[in-house]
Formats: sequence, C-alpha cells, structure tokens
Amino acid sequence: MAELNQHWTLARTPAEGLPTDGDFAWGESPIPSPGPGQMLTRTIYLSLDPYQWGRRRGGVEKVGEVCHGRTVSQVVESRMDGYVSGDYVFNTNGWQKYGLTGEGIPVFGYMFPRKIDPAVAPISTAVGVLGMLGLTAYSGLVVQCDPRAGETVVVSAASGGVGQCVGQIAKILGCRVVGIAGRQEKCDFVTGELGFDACVSHLSPTFAEDLRAACPDGIDVYFENVGGRVFEAVLPLLNKGSRISVCGLVSTYGRTDGVDSREEWRAAGQPTFEHQGVTYKDLAVGQHVAEYQDQFLEKMAGWMGAGRIRYREDISAGLERAPEAFRAMLEGGNFGKTLVQVSEDPTRQDAGFRPSGA
Repeated sequence: MAELNQHWTLARTPAEGLPTDGDFAWGESPIPSPGPGQMLTRTIYLSLDPYQWGRRRGGVEKVGEVCHGRTVSQVVESRMDGYVSGDYVFNTNGWQKYGLTGEGIPVFGYMFPRKIDPAVAPISTAVGVLGMLGLTAYSGLVVQCDPRAGETVVVSAASGGVGQCVGQIAKILGCRVVGIAGRQEKCDFVTGELGFDACVSHLSPTFAEDLRAACPDGIDVYFENVGGRVFEAVLPLLNKGSRISVCGLVSTYGRTDGVDSREEWRAAGQPTFEHQGVTYKDLAVGQHVAEYQDQFLEKMAGWMGAGRIRYREDISAGLERAPEAFRAMLEGGNFGKTLVQVSEDPTRQDAGFRPSGA
C-alpha cells in the first residue's frame, strides 16, 4: 500500500479556554505532487508556539485547514529553482508529514523557504535559536529595548525557547539578568546552564519579595512573555526610563471572559509607565525581518559557534502527539523550545526520534 500523508486539521474554531481533543481532527490523504515552481518536502521537526492558538481562536486559521506551524523539512521532489532533492529547508508545512512549498502555496510567516546547512548547527535550531524564535528574542531585546552594559534585564518564561535566548543575549551585552520561571528544575537550568545571574519562581508564595531581592537596583529592561501576577510583581520595580518588549501574555491565553488582555495589561501598567517614564512596545517580529534578519543570523551563528549560546529543546516524538504537546506548552508543561519530531532526522548520528528534554 502506498504511503499516505498524515495531518492534523482544525476541527472547529475554538470558542474559549485551552485546546481540547475536539479542536483537532486527525486524517490521512494522498501525498501531493509538486507543480511548476513547487517542491514536495517531508517534515522532520514541527515548531509549536503560543501564537498558533491566537490564530485558531481568532479565526485566522479556518476549519478544515491543516493546522499552521513552522517546520524543518527535507526536499523529496523539486520543481522549484534553487532546490533539489535532499536539501534541508525551513518552511511552513504545518501539522502534517508532507507538504508543498512554492508558487501558489499560502505562507504565514517570514524567512520562508530558507535552505539549512547541517554543518552550521543542528537543523532543529532553524525553528529555534536560528529561526523566528531567536529573531523574536533579538528584535525584542536588542532592537526595541537597547540594553546597556550594567543594566538589569528581567525575562519572564525564562526557560522557554524565546526566554532562553533573551537572557543569554543580554548577558553577552554585559547586563545583569534575572529570569522568572516555574518549578525549581527550570530555575536551576536558567542559572546553572544558561548563566543568568538569578532566577525566581513565580510559583513561590513569596514570589514578589523574591523578585525584589533579586533586583536590588530595580529593573531597566523587562521582556514580557507572561503577564498576570508576574507583571504585577515587576511593575513596582521598574526604574525611570525602563523599557519593555511585550512578546506575549501566555497567562491569559485560556481566558473565557472576552476581555482584551493587551488593553488590560496596558491599563494596569499605565500609572507606573507615566510616573517612571517607561516605554513599552508590542513585539511583532515580522516588522523586523527585512532590516535585521541577516544581522541576527550572523550574530547568533557566531555566538553559537563560540559556545556563548546554549539551548534546550522539548521534543515529542510522533506527529500524533502534536495536540497534547501543544496544550502542555500553553499550560507551562514544556521545558525549553517545544518541538514535535515528525520523521527521522538523517543529520543526526542516532537518526531516530529524540525524547522530550533531549
């Protein structure tokens, strides 16, 4: 029997809360053939990111469509100039094993497609530290907040994919870096492996006091990934002229009250912003691709080559596990950059599936 393409499609437009089994539908279909200007690729790694839930709840992703996701893939057949069978690429196959890239194929995102050189770094990093995740960290921290040596930078969701990068880049730039994470294992990783100066747990009953103790000179730059009570603890510590990059508000993604979380966040902070002269900017990474993509890739590859950037990936094996891994990420159950390994990675010596936390 000929191999079929496996995929997850959106079963309904989610109305509220966090993902459930009823939001996704598993299916199989014939593997498509590339037309002129297209290539067929096999998905190796699928990136799971919080913004995907916003697309689904907001109706951007339509019922019956293959769920969106950035991917690392290998070219199976190409009718697209510049690409041949065997090439590794950064593209948007989404939650499926095989997909088409090229002419006439809708793309949500940036930097697609892009060839990946396995000799530079593990190919999974193309949807992590050397992809949109890393560019998100670089754009929010360096471009929007312009940290200076000696300043205190605080990063929420510090053990997550973006947070890892933000804190390490801030250290390279000479800043004092304080992370905020969940369980103690994550805090220990942030300080022990990533080299942050301190990390406090938002699960602690004395979280606000712990954060104040970790920031004796206040906070100059805050990279916002969480919102909620984490933001409430940060607010009174913001120094005059401090800067904030608002990447996400993951603590609000399961809300069902219809409140505009971003507007609520701004309202909560406005008295402090005005009194302290705080500037904040919403982070939309696509606005920075054209100007900063090449600069970012050069710098990040250099830092990785010099051993100055470390990273952790949380990898689930098998496309069938995508919905459960996606929900776990939104609930904070991941540890590092969340990926699903959809098929074999020929660039690895073990050439098999990697367990979570590998």
